[in-house]
Amino acid sequence: MKFPKDFFLGAASAAYQVEGAWNEDGKGISNWDLFTKIPGKTFEGTNGDVAVDHYHRYKEDIKLMAEMGLDSYRFSVSWARIIPDGDGEVNKKGIEFYNNLINECLKYGIVPFVTLYHWDMPNVLEEKGGWTNKHTVDAFVKYAKTCFEAFGDRVKHWITFNETIVFCQKGYLTGSHPPGIINDVKKYFEATHNVFTAHAKSVLEYKKLRQFGEIGITHVFSPAFSVDDNKENVAAAYHANQYEIAWYYDPILKGTYPKYVLDQLKENNWTPAWTEEELNILREAAPKNDFIGLNYYQPQRVIKNTVDAEEHAKAHCDGAPGNASFDGAYRTVSMKDKVYTKWGWEIAPDALVEGLRLLKSEYGDIKLYITENGLGDADPIIEDEVMDVPRIKFIETHLKAVKKAISEGINLKGYYAWSVIDLLSWLNGYKKQYGFIYVDHKNNLERKKKLSFYWYKKVIEERGENI
Repeated sequence: MKFPKDFFLGAASAAYQVEGAWNEDGKGISNWDLFTKIPGKTFEGTNGDVAVDHYHRYKEDIKLMAEMGLDSYRFSVSWARIIPDGDGEVNKKGIEFYNNLINECLKYGIVPFVTLYHWDMPNVLEEKGGWTNKHTVDAFVKYAKTCFEAFGDRVKHWITFNETIVFCQKGYLTGSHPPGIINDVKKYFEATHNVFTAHAKSVLEYKKLRQFGEIGITHVFSPAFSVDDNKENVAAAYHANQYEIAWYYDPILKGTYPKYVLDQLKENNWTPAWTEEELNILREAAPKNDFIGLNYYQPQRVIKNTVDAEEHAKAHCDGAPGNASFDGAYRTVSMKDKVYTKWGWEIAPDALVEGLRLLKSEYGDIKLYITENGLGDADPIIEDEVMDVPRIKFIETHLKAVKKAISEGINLKGYYAWSVIDLLSWLNGYKKQYGFIYVDHKNNLERKKKLSFYWYKKVIEERGENI
């Protein structure tokens, strides 16, 4: 089986993780520009001031992507580069940069797939309450519309938000992302609702422009499975999926919130201060979503939590199993019969297929893209070659899973490896590598093709026939 001609085999990045040029050409200060400079927040004090200097080297990088044969490049736009203070004057130099980036992609026949929000917000808005302030919703819609009007003649694939669950949970529950608030559950749900409203309003604005492209949102896809048939653990997995799948997918695809969660929010006084108008906007926009992007790295293996939630939450902040949920109802665990990366993340392509089946049964035949999937590793360099064999094996097994899902009739239209190039890993600096292209931080950020670069090039040439 080959991947269909209209199936994108691509790779992805995010503005803050690659661009650098944090204060050049009129760009405003973002929340991440300041947050990463707070002592102790990031590994070895790393930040995105320079990152991998994609802002100045995008032509070199896109030429490498073209050599690899990418069908499509998923990248994000920096809101602070377009509208420095969030909702004021548009920065012409910011528009010019992304115009150049888009045109460079198109020169090589690479389809641009653009994310509007990959976690970095103009800090002026963050200081006014960020996603807990409804003003941010309107500011985002203005920014989105600015991008649609500037780039929409060439960009036909739009993602509004990347991983709402991550920037809201880590922003308002664990405090490890901006704005660094810990355990404010009310603000967490308020922020998620405001993001969904901003998404819905942006979808409606996009459709008014009749640009004949597609628009959707990208969510974490980490389905929860009970470790066994014990009723308490099965109930814990259901609870996890209601809070981490249904809460995020229902308002986008159904236009309503899941009753299971709503009942508990009411009971705990966590219900967001929403208006009937906002709820109507969610309902109006839901059928106009063209796709959902899925960022899949691992599933969750879940048991009923019997340990103090706060103590367990301190155990792992890096994505590995071991955390209790914010409400203490369940926790994730490692299992002896599963395979894990060096960082303790489960490698489970079979769980991707199982999760996709569940997604289809719940939401129907919605178009899907795998917008992120990849391996964070410390890549070995042997005789001056980057021999990232584990990454090849990881991506190969997940592409096999994607093939299986397509053969079962699941409407998957693309796969984007994370990431196209080694980049700044937010809190972890550069200790993990994810890319097909190595960046030498000891030698003027020199680019070098990894073993996986040549392998993925061959996969794309053959349309995956031999995997």
